[in-house]
Amino acid sequence: MTVHFIGAGPGAADLLTLRGRDLLAKCPVCLYAGSIVPTEMLAHCPPDARLVDTAPLTLDLIEAEYVRAHAAGQDIARLHSGDLSVYSAVAEQIRRLDRHDIPWTMTPGVPAFAAAASVLGRELTVPEVAQSVVLTRVSGRASAMPEREKLAAFGATGATLAIHLAIHVLDQIVADLTPFYGAACPVAIVARATWPDQLVLRGTLGDICQKLAENPIERTALVLVGRALGTHDFRESALYNADYHRRFRS
Repeated sequence: MTVHFIGAGPGAADLLTLRGRDLLAKCPVCLYAGSIVPTEMLAHCPPDARLVDTAPLTLDLIEAEYVRAHAAGQDIARLHSGDLSVYSAVAEQIRRLDRHDIPWTMTPGVPAFAAAASVLGRELTVPEVAQSVVLTRVSGRASAMPEREKLAAFGATGATLAIHLAIHVLDQIVADLTPFYGAACPVAIVARATWPDQLVLRGTLGDICQKLAENPIERTALVLVGRALGTHDFRESALYNADYHRRFRS
C-alpha cells in the first residue's frame, strides 16, 4: 500500500500531469482538497473509488484515512492543488506517514506562479532586468513568517516576487516594496489562474490598491511584482546569438 501525493496543478483539469492521471486511475481511494481541486479530475478515478473531500477534515482525520487504507491494503491518491513543493502542507502528512511506516510518493504539478505567468503572457526572468523569482507569502493565521523572510528583505534584491496568500494585505505589500521598486513598478494580480472564472488585474505599485478597490477579489490570488512584468526594452540573451558558440550548434 502506498500514498501517492499528486500535484493537481492550478485549476484547469487538463493541466494534471499524465503520471498524476494514471495514478488516479489505479487507486481505490482518493483524498482531494475539494475547495481548490476541480472535481473534473475525479473522473480519472475508478468508478467504485472511495472519494474523500479533505476540505472539512482535520489533519488527525486525514491521518485516520491513511491508516484505514493501509490496513485494507488500498493505495491512496492524495490530490493537492498546485505543486507539492510549496505551501502544500505535505510535509506534515509525510511525517505522520513515516511514523506509521506507510510508503508514499510525490508527483509534481504545475505551480500557481507558472500558471499566472502563462495567463499574463510574461516571462518572469528577463536578461539584465530580473534573473530570480522569489516565491513567498506574508504571515497569516496558519503560520507566521520567519523574521528574516520579510518582503522588504526580498524587495531589496529587485527580483520578481510571486506573493501567495496575501491579497488581503495588498496595502502592506505596496508600502513594503515601493521604496525598492518605485511606484511605477508593474504589478499583476491573478486570481484562480486557468479556472474558467480567472480574474486578472494589472497596474503598478502606485495604483494597484485603487484598482483592487474598484474590482474586489476575495478568492485565491497571486500577487506578482517586478520590472520583468512590464519591460520591453531589454538586452536579448546571448543563448541564440549567432556568435554564441555551443556544442549543439555548428
